[in-house]
Amino acid sequence: MFKVLGRSTTDKRMMLRVVLSVLLPVAAYPSPPPVDCSDIYRAGLGQDGVYTIYPAGPTSPVQVYCEMSNDQLEVTAEKWTVIQRRQDGTVSFYRKWDHYKTGFGSAAGEYWLGLETMHLLTKTKSYELRVNLEDFDGQQVYAHYSSFAVGPETDGYRLTLGSFLRGAAGDSLTAHNGNKFTTTDKDQDTHNSNCARLCFGGFWYTGCFRANPNGVYTYGPAQPATGASWDTFRGVEYSLKYIAMKIRPVVL
Repeated sequence: MFKVLGRSTTDKRMMLRVVLSVLLPVAAYPSPPPVDCSDIYRAGLGQDGVYTIYPAGPTSPVQVYCEMSNDQLEVTAEKWTVIQRRQDGTVSFYRKWDHYKTGFGSAAGEYWLGLETMHLLTKTKSYELRVNLEDFDGQQVYAHYSSFAVGPETDGYRLTLGSFLRGAAGDSLTAHNGNKFTTTDKDQDTHNSNCARLCFGGFWYTGCFRANPNGVYTYGPAQPATGASWDTFRGVEYSLKYIAMKIRPVVL
């Protein structure tokens, strides 16, 4: 029996529903199964946390972190599906192609959702992107883009990014628009060397980057420029404390 002490009946029911959303099979959801966090929310689960989605169908569950809380000025039924998060350095992002393809880490902490899952999500719906950033001085900023899509593996999981809309973080991602994904064992950038090896990460590198969210997690200033950075916020030689990339369906 599931028991929570010291909480109201309403709180207990809500916590039970969040736990079950991770543990129960796809049959527990209304048909069709949830594809993203917006679908989870419409199924009646409204708390931030780890949930199971099925972007490839009912036999292929994927765990993600869902941010269900609305921004103060943005009241919408569409919820954020977190596709990448760095927060404490417990997960190495210096990985090979197959890792970036399928995903790694834990949705409850640091993780990469997986390029194939990102492709499956963004080929069925139109999504917008938000990148949340924090430095080691406690300054929190974001960058918001009008659209985000990842192409198929046959095209190198190419990034298609919309326009920069707003955010004090500034625009460090547009320079990566249209690029294929590069890892240590699959070089698809425009540099004469492998940017993933030079920058100790995996990303839609150019020659090499203005944004390196999957770089080495370290404290603040990083020499050479190999840290988890965002050029227009603290520069390429500063490794950030927190980075999260998240998407939600565009409200038409």
